[in-house]
Amino acid sequence: MSKLPVLTANELLKILNKMNFHIIRQKGSHVFLRHNDGRTTVVPVHPTEEIDRGLLNKIIKKDLKITREEFMKYM
Repeated sequence: MSKLPVLTANELLKILNKMNFHIIRQKGSHVFLRHNDGRTTVVPVHPTEEIDRGLLNKIIKKDLKITREEFMKYM
């Protein structure tokens, strides 16, 4: 199993867009996304910061409900 990459919020949003997640709203620096099947996730958008591997792993496992390998296919 390979290490997860360190991504910026904009890179993660592009990947989620490929996975058919759509932005439903934004509150402050947090973007809320929803998939057609009901899955939801929140991405913190801070221009000078990157998404930590721990948070990315949590988003993949708990919110997207896919494996790391499936996620890496969208990169």
